[in-house]
Amino acid sequence: MSRRLELSAQIADSFGGRIDFMQFTVVTGLSGSGKTQVVRFLEDMGFFCIDNLPPILIPKFAEMFVSVNIKYEKVAFVIDVRVGEMINQLLDNLKILKENGYNYTLLFMEARDEVLVKRYKETRRTHPVTSDMGLLDSIKKERKMLSKLYDAADVVIDTSDMSVSQLYTKLREVFPAGSAKERITVNVLAFGFKYGIPADADLVFDVRCFQNPFYIESLKDKTGNDEEVQRFVMESKEAQDFFSKLKDMMLMLMPLYIEEGKASITIAIGCTGGRHRSVTFANKLGEALKASGYNVNMIYRDILRGTKG
Repeated sequence: MSRRLELSAQIADSFGGRIDFMQFTVVTGLSGSGKTQVVRFLEDMGFFCIDNLPPILIPKFAEMFVSVNIKYEKVAFVIDVRVGEMINQLLDNLKILKENGYNYTLLFMEARDEVLVKRYKETRRTHPVTSDMGLLDSIKKERKMLSKLYDAADVVIDTSDMSVSQLYTKLREVFPAGSAKERITVNVLAFGFKYGIPADADLVFDVRCFQNPFYIESLKDKTGNDEEVQRFVMESKEAQDFFSKLKDMMLMLMPLYIEEGKASITIAIGCTGGRHRSVTFANKLGEALKASGYNVNMIYRDILRGTKG
């Protein structure tokens, strides 16, 4: 047994004889075809992405990720002509990866020549393949350099006529991630208007119109995490009607955000100080979304500031 195969066997033994829990993806293709968007998508999907890696390092990195920490279950290498002549070593090193027992997906991104020319004209970037004959010749040279990778690819995506949203839809077919609801993280954030509207909020709701527990002596020092405060805030019909409509609206909108390709959304609910009313409504909305199967992250931005609710 070679030293490389022996090391892989030792790593597999440390995980009960399995190294197939790792999901390696190699992203390559033509410059301007959308590899940057692919990386953003994969990162949102939980991939650890390494850009512009020399191909000779792929087997070593694979061994490192498997042996160092099991949390790295999804890894993507982005390798293209920026590595120069080393791009010709990619297939040989992927063969070594396969021989060592690792599975991988080779994804090739492409687009028509005229589309790539237009994209480069719009961005005014320099093509990584130099040519005295101009941009179109650089693209043709790059296509020839990558022809063997194109032929060997497990998946080829032509982005010539795709929007970013359409590309993400295609990528979700290639890299499924459980149910649709598991593909988005919902941040429900309670805040106080007196401290400013959260800069990262996608949706903002103002609940200062409802009765304020701050003016009730027994509730003043409590928060919307306490049952007494929640009962007080929600006892009015107006508060109940508002929450019912808020819940229904968010449950209607969430599938649309998922279809659009959003990886996360932040719903901000604000009262005066961010301690009583906003926390109460945020908790109730978070519970409703969790009950519907969404991944919910609760944030109480201003709950420790001051005492005014």
